Amino acid sequence: MPEIRDMTSDDTDLAIVRELFWEYLQWANTRVDEEFAVDFDIATMLKHDLSTLEKFAPPSGRLLLAANGGEVVGLGCLKQLHPGVGEIKRMYLRPDARGTGLGRALLESLLVNAKQAGYTHIRLDSAGFMKAAHSLYRSAGFREIDPYPESEIPPAFQKHWVFMERDV
Repeated sequence: MPEIRDMTSDDTDLAIVRELFWEYLQWANTRVDEEFAVDFDIATMLKHDLSTLEKFAPPSGRLLLAANGGEVVGLGCLKQLHPGVGEIKRMYLRPDARGTGLGRALLESLLVNAKQAGYTHIRLDSAGFMKAAHSLYRSAGFREIDPYPESEIPPAFQKHWVFMERDV
């Protein structure tokens, strides 16, 4: 049975988050290299992500873990961009967990948390090649917008990314 839960501060959850962030960064970096011949320093990115986990802490953020049959197979993060506006980051499911409805459950949980945090809008960005993710986001009411200033995506790459927003 699928389960969505908050990350705890125990070492087991931290190790799982590190592993899933690393898998996500490796997968995304491989695809970005294939598409654009760009290779990012993902070890530095991982170190930065892990050193700034507090941005995903309640009450303005969340780091949710998605499990199936007790095994954690994905995660999704929510953080504040500014008062009233949140951002979904690092939503990732292992390949064998995709297409099971777990991604939708994770997204819906993040949206519930966004509402509880008092956000009126929620934004996200994803690479243009993430077509299945875009379909999921559109089906949940997200619409494409212009790049937003708080996005982590460097201006030179923004033309290859999709930026989305929806009301909460």
